Amino acid sequence: MNNFLKDLNPIQREAVVQTDGPVLVIAGAGSGKTRVLTFKIAWLLEQGIHARNILSLTFTNKAAREMRDRIEQLMQPDITRALWMGTFHSLFARILRRECQAIGYSQNFTIYDSDDTKSLIRSILHDLKLDDDIYPVGEVLRRISSAKNQLITAESYPSRSEWIAVDEYARRPDMSNIYITYARRCRNAGAMDFDDLLLNTFLLFQNNPEILKRYQDQFRHILVDEYQDTNYAQYSILNLLARTHRNLCVVGDDSQSIYSFRGARIENILNFRIDYPEYKIFKLEQNYRSTQTIVEAANSLILKNQSRIPKTIWSANETGALVEVAQSLTDQEEGFFISNRILDTHLQEQADFKEFAVLYRTHAQSRIIEEACRKQNIPYKIYGSISFYQRKEIKDILAYFRLILNHRDDESLKRIINYPARGIGKTTLDRLSEAAMQAQCPIWFVLGDPVAYVPQFNKGTAEKLLQFRHLIEEFSSIADTVDAYELAMRVVQGTGILEEYRFDRTPEGLSKFENIEQLINGIKVFVDQGNQEGEDASFSGMDFFLQNVSLMTDQDNDKPEDRNKVSLMTIHSAKGLEFGYVFIAGVEEELFPSSFSNGSAKEIEEERRLFYVAITRAMKRVVITLAKTRYRWGSLMDCRPSRFIREIDPKFLTVTGGGNQRNISGQSMEEEEEEFNSPRPIPPPARRIIPVSNKPGPRPPVDENFESDDPAAIQSGMTITHPRFGNGKVLQIEGEGNNRMATVFFKDTGNKQLLLKFARLKIIKT
Repeated sequence: MNNFLKDLNPIQREAVVQTDGPVLVIAGAGSGKTRVLTFKIAWLLEQGIHARNILSLTFTNKAAREMRDRIEQLMQPDITRALWMGTFHSLFARILRRECQAIGYSQNFTIYDSDDTKSLIRSILHDLKLDDDIYPVGEVLRRISSAKNQLITAESYPSRSEWIAVDEYARRPDMSNIYITYARRCRNAGAMDFDDLLLNTFLLFQNNPEILKRYQDQFRHILVDEYQDTNYAQYSILNLLARTHRNLCVVGDDSQSIYSFRGARIENILNFRIDYPEYKIFKLEQNYRSTQTIVEAANSLILKNQSRIPKTIWSANETGALVEVAQSLTDQEEGFFISNRILDTHLQEQADFKEFAVLYRTHAQSRIIEEACRKQNIPYKIYGSISFYQRKEIKDILAYFRLILNHRDDESLKRIINYPARGIGKTTLDRLSEAAMQAQCPIWFVLGDPVAYVPQFNKGTAEKLLQFRHLIEEFSSIADTVDAYELAMRVVQGTGILEEYRFDRTPEGLSKFENIEQLINGIKVFVDQGNQEGEDASFSGMDFFLQNVSLMTDQDNDKPEDRNKVSLMTIHSAKGLEFGYVFIAGVEEELFPSSFSNGSAKEIEEERRLFYVAITRAMKRVVITLAKTRYRWGSLMDCRPSRFIREIDPKFLTVTGGGNQRNISGQSMEEEEEEFNSPRPIPPPARRIIPVSNKPGPRPPVDENFESDDPAAIQSGMTITHPRFGNGKVLQIEGEGNNRMATVFFKDTGNKQLLLKFARLKIIKT
């Protein structure tokens, strides 16, 4: 009966069988946290807890599917069917569809993705006559999202003096008005964005005690994965739901808290013992993933953080190779070094390409690595690139589905009212939008009697608008009587979308036609698999399909053709994944840690946690790469090794030159290794300076006999000469001693930041 417990180590077993009261499971990288969560749910079911009384929350659909599959291997599938298991957003959307009347929404509310929200914000900026240079769409969206994650509604925003003060300082005094208008338009459209799914769930529970009590009574046991990634809204909802039974089990790792830019709060996991004084803690410290060397190297790094829960991660695996630090002369050479090493390892060790990952701090770094892989014919997959459901032809069809189910969805209507072309131009659409805004109603209502709302419309225009409305009404009339597949087929055939691409023999047209076919295939698979949520069968299949698509993440789109390719991704995207061989690219000051994260010790600690996450993705080998020069804004800039490399215990490192036996400063490999391994103070962060020139000219040849002046004599304002870049003017001096850094403007190559110890500058007397 309890045989599955034998597969757990002692501390895992203790965490699983502790079912009463608040439980904090600190799960180090590769320590089997998913196993603990799945076995704990299985244990609860075996103890007689009904599946519907268990709420299990994850951050990706993929994680939820994997957990459900594992539980079904331990228990009977019919027992697990009623489990409330999924992402925060998907399960809260499920609750909101059930309780929508309490918050003034219909069951068929639309979920806006980031493209939809940006489109709506652009419309609002246009209507309010605000300059999108002063109010960048991305910044407006970030501000609204941040407010919602702090549970600040549009109505309460104007009374938040600290938020208004920040807006005034940023010279965006109309941010409050934008937020209020955005919230009103979403409600008028019967739509919620991702953040609304959290905010509205909190407001639902806060303002409706009887509804809250019903869910408190239902969810006797609540389990949360990756608790360190929760934001304030998620944290607040969990505390409301757990208030009655207090059986809240959270699993996470404070050392892997890397999403503060999304609103995640490391304080949620650090302060769990304060929120729940009767808590019990279990530390999963054995790493089953990585070699001993990788684990101990990562430990030596993360020890530098002050805000952390003490733990000692260890591994019983083989010792393994040292962590390699490979320097290249340029970022181009860095890319070729990585691709060459991947190819060599693939051939020599018979390693599949899927075992390799190249991780980087920013998306922009992928270009050089991608080019290097292409030249070596290495198959690769870039995570974070445009997903299938973001392609235009797919978004267009999904907009039809959304408008069919929710006539109030203005963003979908505007997208498809003239697709395929039906003679409804931009001027007509602008007049429709203006009329709807003045009448404070959705555009759909205007379509019911277009001339009454817009007298300027002639008979021909009005007829086209009425025909479009009738077309959508015909689809809506059958939406509740056919499954999602049949509705989709009728839409792509009845609207003329298939005909639009069927006879387009261009490569682009063929690709779009094939994508539409794949969409239809995906809907068919969805229908055939059936609705996993049996008690919600009253919702149409298309409702559920659209919700699943809206809440998908990049990792959920795992296609068979991508499964034996090298993974190129940001470190943020790699969290939760593992690979045999990991390359961490661009580990340099100003890049990693990011120049935007040098403002405080707290920000540097998060950057260090990010580097820790990168290292611990690897099972067999880690290679850290960096370049000595890198183009930034069109200018070739000298680069410094990241402080994080020096924070790793040198006994776990080996330094190579990426194929170059000497670095820019002329040091031998032995000297370079000594520089990496010798302790020295962390240099102060350099100020981020955008180069003046973005057109670098030809560089003069390096004079090997060039005699430089004493670096200590170089001062701000001096005119100097450099053996490669020629004459320049010193704009700024930062740092002390061996860490003195000069920002120098060169006529041909713009601003450069040079470490004076190695810069070989000569003062020009004037």
